[in-house]
Amino acid sequence: MNAQAEVEVNTDQLVADLKTVVQDAEALLKATSALTGEKIQEVRARAEQSLRQAKERLSEVEEEALRRAREIADAADEYVRENPWQSVGIAAGIGLVLGLLLARR
Repeated sequence: MNAQAEVEVNTDQLVADLKTVVQDAEALLKATSALTGEKIQEVRARAEQSLRQAKERLSEVEEEALRRAREIADAADEYVRENPWQSVGIAAGIGLVLGLLLARR
């Protein structure tokens, strides 16, 4: 796996993990909404602020990931348009290698 693919996998996992944390934090805030007291209110206020920041950051990360994915797709499309025969040759070579590997099983 190349470095770019690893970054994308790590980014996808990070986004999924952050979404889970946000959902859990929202559930926790709802569950403690009936509790009163100055200390609880202070903790809830900090948690709500952290949750808002996490949602904003998550949104930014998702937008950046989509932007990079579009750039990569555009670059691949441009390469194929500029080098159609070379692209066909590469695809045929990959198909041949995969066919040979699958035939061995």
